[in-house]
Amino acid sequence: MVYLVPGVGVPTEDISDSDLTQKCLQGDRQSFRQLYQRYHQRVRSTLYQLCGTSALDDLVQEVFLRAWKGLPQLRQTAQFSTWLYRITWNVACDQRRQFAQQRNFNTKLESQDPKQSQLPAPDLMQLHYQDLVRRALEQLSLEHRAVIVLHDLEEVPQKEVAQILGIPVGTVKSRLFHARAAMRQFLQKQGVQL
Repeated sequence: MVYLVPGVGVPTEDISDSDLTQKCLQGDRQSFRQLYQRYHQRVRSTLYQLCGTSALDDLVQEVFLRAWKGLPQLRQTAQFSTWLYRITWNVACDQRRQFAQQRNFNTKLESQDPKQSQLPAPDLMQLHYQDLVRRALEQLSLEHRAVIVLHDLEEVPQKEVAQILGIPVGTVKSRLFHARAAMRQFLQKQGVQL
C-alpha cells in the first residue's frame, strides 16, 4: 500500500526515515503518522513474540508514545528503525518485570481457549506448529528470545540486533546459536522432525 504525502504527491515509501524524523522534530505530526504506519506491524509482531498477547495493544501504544516523546533525543535520525526497536525492547523488558506472574496466568488461560477448537480443520496443522514455536520461545530466557525474534523472525541484521540490545555482535551470535539449539531440542522432544 502506498500513501501519499498530503499536498506533495510523493509516496511515503520514497521518503526516508531520516527526512520524516526531521519533519517530526519540526512539529509535523503527519510525518510521525507515516513512521507509525511504516513500523506499526513490525513493532506489534516483535512485542507479540517477546510478551505474548497480554496488553499487546497497550504495549504498542507505549512504544510509539515513548518514540514521540523521545524524538528530540534521537541523535542519528538515519537509524530510526534501530532506535525504535530499542524502545520496543525496553517496553518488553518493563512489561515482563511488571507483569511476570500475570502473564504466566494469562498464557495458561489462552492455551485453554475453547475458541481454538472451533477453527476449521485446514488450519489446525499450522496452528499446531505456531503453538509449538510459541511454547519453544517461552522456554527461552528473554535475552535469547529477543535475538531469535529480532534476527530470525523480524529479519533484523545481527549488527543492528547488537545495537538494539546494547551488546556486542559476538554475543548476538552466541545467543542465536544457543537459542536455536534450545528451540531445536524442544521441538524434537515434541516430535517435530527437523
